[in-house]
Formats: sequence, structure tokens, C-alpha cells
Amino acid sequence: MIPDFDYRPPDGPVEILHEDKQILVVNKPAGLLSVPGKLEGRQDCLLSRLMEIRWDALLVHRLDCDTSGVMIFARTKQAQGFLGQEFEKRRAQKTYLARVWGEMAGESGHVDLPIGADWPNRPRQMVTPEGRPAQTDWHVTQRAEGETRVRLSPHTGRSHQLRVHMLALGHPILGDPIYATGAAREFPRLMLHAETLSLHHPATGIRVQFAAPCPF
Repeated sequence: MIPDFDYRPPDGPVEILHEDKQILVVNKPAGLLSVPGKLEGRQDCLLSRLMEIRWDALLVHRLDCDTSGVMIFARTKQAQGFLGQEFEKRRAQKTYLARVWGEMAGESGHVDLPIGADWPNRPRQMVTPEGRPAQTDWHVTQRAEGETRVRLSPHTGRSHQLRVHMLALGHPILGDPIYATGAAREFPRLMLHAETLSLHHPATGIRVQFAAPCPF
């Protein structure tokens, strides 16, 4: 069983990367829930903080609590529905930056491994033949002693997909409190950042891209 985590969200104002009449794009910090948690003391989240300054913010998608980076919110029900379809139909394209344990062989690759819940150890996920299809592209951007920096491009949106796929390759993401062990776990945060998000704008239908600088 995965031990329950001690929720201590970071302080600081919401960083808005872009806003117009239809959408809000923000840079989520690591350690902050995207939406309120079910347990007591988990009401503080990015959505609640954003609604304090932009009352019309509507949820479209989520990032794991430990992941930082680009998140988009809608400002109208119509925009929310449009953006939801962008994600559901896989028209939304995302890239992530990660620091992973060990030195990866090769410069790029493709992971095609189905992912499902590890029910006795929730919220842990795992590669399993009974899981849902999941695909991730990876590309090495930098190497250092004992670790590799990679850019990850998921083609599907399974829970913990990037974390599980990197673990399956033998290179868990540094600082991962669920999947990393030993020295790979001893980092101040999960070294995973949602770098870019590209999709069609709900008002114009034109593809737009937003980016948040990597903090590690």
C-alpha cells in the first residue's frame, strides 16, 4: 500500500501565462493539487486559487499534484466543451521535460505499453496486458553522470503514463514518491514538467501553443 502523502502546497500567486475571453493558461507549481482532494485539508488547489482571481475559470484537464507546468482552463461552458474535445480526440499535443535515473541508451524511442491500475497499491498504476493502450515518444536532450534529461510526448493520457513508462524502461523519473526507489527518490520534487501545450483555440479554431519555462 502506498503511504498517504503529507499535503503541503506551495505559497505564492497563480502565474497566468495567457488569458482572453475564452481561456486561461497558467503555470501550475509542483506540489499543488489541480482540483480539491477528497480528504480533509486538501481543498487548497490550483482551481480554487484561480477562481479567487478569475471567478469564471472552468476545469478542462489535470496535472498530477507533483507535476508542474502548463494547464489550460476555460472561461465559458462552450469553450470548456470545445477544449474537452481537443483532449478527448487527441488533438491537444503536449510535451514534458523530465530528469530520469540512469543514462538512457539511444537518442530517442517510442513506448507502446498498456497501463492499468495496480488496485492493491492505489494510486499506483502499472504496465499490464489488461490495461488501456498507452503510447509515449521520448527524446534525449541532455546527459549527465547518472541521469538523463528527456523530452516526452504522450499520445494518450493515461494516469501516471509518463512515470510508468519511464519506470518500465528502467529509468524512473527522479524524485518520484511512488515509482522511484533509493537514491532516485531522494530529490526535493518530482522532476517532471509540462513544458508545452498545443491545441485549437475555441474562438478561432486556429492552433495555438503555450509554454512554461522548466524550473529544474
